[in-house]
Amino acid sequence: MRTGLFLLAGFLLVGATAVLARLFAHNYPSASAVATAAFLLLWLALTGFNMWVGVAKAGYSVAQELPILLLLFGVPAAIAVVLKWKVL
Repeated sequence: MRTGLFLLAGFLLVGATAVLARLFAHNYPSASAVATAAFLLLWLALTGFNMWVGVAKAGYSVAQELPILLLLFGVPAAIAVVLKWKVL
């Protein structure tokens, strides 16, 4: 359940950064690149924190949490990059 909620949060954050990039694109031509980079850095920090919570607080090993980190970071990050490349 937690993984699904994190993925949903990632998709919502991608959407929010895409909307902001579109709003600022007329005045700031590189807004889509900045928004994508900001999303990637923020999402990496959030998923890294989620991994730390899983290891430090929930008692999972790094080997158990690493595939979850890759899934949680990779899917929304790939969507953000493709969205920037094709749409923005």
